[in-house]
Amino acid sequence: MQGFVMVIILMLLFFVMMFGIGFILNMLMKTTWFPVGFYLIIVVPATVVMLWSSDKSWAENLMNYGLVDYLTGFAGLIGAMLSGKTIGLLRKSGYKMF
Repeated sequence: MQGFVMVIILMLLFFVMMFGIGFILNMLMKTTWFPVGFYLIIVVPATVVMLWSSDKSWAENLMNYGLVDYLTGFAGLIGAMLSGKTIGLLRKSGYKMF
């Protein structure tokens, strides 16, 4: 039970972190797609490269990641995507600052 609570907290932290970073990047760069691209092109590959073991095969390396790793990565991606949707909604509602 304690492990499940920790996974939920970790997912929530990654969601909020990527939502916040994405929201700020969207405001500064006036784009809605940049945080998702940033997450998929820089954050995910950097994490994979850091944890990659050269003595294992490609499939074995991917199998080393657990469900927690995939859930956390998915929560971060959803946060980045939702930040773009939020900025887009605010712009359509007439907020010129965003």
